[in-house]
Amino acid sequence: MKTAVQAVMQGRPVPVWDRFVRVFHWSLVACVLLNQFVLEEGEAPHRWVGYVAAALVVARVAWGFVGSRHARFSDFFPTPARLRDHAAALLHGRPLAYVGHSPLGALMMLALMALVLALGLTGWLQGTDLFWGEEWLEALHEGMAGTLVGLAGLHALAAIVLSRLEGVDLVRAMLTGVKRPR
Repeated sequence: MKTAVQAVMQGRPVPVWDRFVRVFHWSLVACVLLNQFVLEEGEAPHRWVGYVAAALVVARVAWGFVGSRHARFSDFFPTPARLRDHAAALLHGRPLAYVGHSPLGALMMLALMALVLALGLTGWLQGTDLFWGEEWLEALHEGMAGTLVGLAGLHALAAIVLSRLEGVDLVRAMLTGVKRPR
């Protein structure tokens, strides 16, 4: 681990994201964009894309326990101490080097995945006899969808900003699987 962190700090390319993580990430991006901006709410394609998104997250959660080193939750779980140290380093203009997810990035990832699962559940519930036509559930679903899009935008912006601060092209790393200097 130390050699990988040292490589990142020295600006050498380091393999990080496996194929599963990258395919999951961009497939989930596609599902969110389709459901938010292309597909009609409540129609069958919207529902099925939502179910695919939820299934992707379930698969990613499983991969978080059995996947490659940097895909595992044990590699990046955002404990309070890790979050505090990461935030303090950023505030002092000395970002720490992380091979995989940073603690704040991990927190965002977990929040986004939780929202996708909650959206899948509330979307499914709207089609059941028990909750059919319940306005509060529809409002909750729509509110969470707006929150998901907002957080996803913040996530993308943070990746761009942190790429500059850390000197590592984070967006390209999610495409290629390799963290490289900017």
